[in-house]
Amino acid sequence: MTVIMIIHVRSKFTAVGRKEIATFFYLYGLLTICSLLIDCGVVPPASGAYAYFVAVQLGLVSATCICLMINGFVGFQLYEDGTTLSIWLLRVCSLAMFIISFAVSLLTFKGWAGLSPDNTIGLFVVVYVFSAIFIFVYIVMLVLLVLGTLQERWPLLHIIFGVLALVFSQVILYAFSEIICDNVAHYFDALFLSTLLNLLAVMLVYKFWDAITQEDLEFSVGQRQNNWEVKALLPEEDRRETMYMDSDYATSTYLNQPAQRGSVYGY
Repeated sequence: MTVIMIIHVRSKFTAVGRKEIATFFYLYGLLTICSLLIDCGVVPPASGAYAYFVAVQLGLVSATCICLMINGFVGFQLYEDGTTLSIWLLRVCSLAMFIISFAVSLLTFKGWAGLSPDNTIGLFVVVYVFSAIFIFVYIVMLVLLVLGTLQERWPLLHIIFGVLALVFSQVILYAFSEIICDNVAHYFDALFLSTLLNLLAVMLVYKFWDAITQEDLEFSVGQRQNNWEVKALLPEEDRRETMYMDSDYATSTYLNQPAQRGSVYGY
């Protein structure tokens, strides 16, 4: 689904914030791959690489959230989207947040620099509190964008449903994980449902962006290649009876000129 959304984003060549929102989906795709490696047991918890993979996962969470927040400012045109400034501002902020979260996570897991697995306050603040702030700012920016610049209000539904999906995913994951796992005989747990709800929230992010952006038909390619296709030719008699036949030039004297030229030279 993430690949499909990226393809659709890249096909809208003239849409506002196309490269910026595509970067968000790239980060989300990397986060999904890393989460699958950890949650499916590809990287065993007892292995030495497990702490590094989890640190990368948490770093991608922070990078994805700050990337989403910066995308919220693109619609206000504080700077031109798609430019070097816009793209590199997004990349540098995402990379900086990734490094910070990765470092704090790894130091906490390894017990380095005064941190330890028993003292996770710094990890909680960097990963969870900062990410929550980034998402909150993004939501506020979207609401202001809709209320201040758009004539229609229905894109707010995408925001509301996206927030509900995200909240439900976290509640199910942290409050009902054991209950769900026991009642379904351990066939799946709350992590499965939480992942689906997170995907739904990301899909609504794409849906909101798609709803508020428009594409210039002149440069439209891909899905709408036949906008100017001629369906059928006019019959011969209909093509003759056009408005030009009723103009002053329809009975021009040049239409009834004889074959010979009336020249003084006798030709």
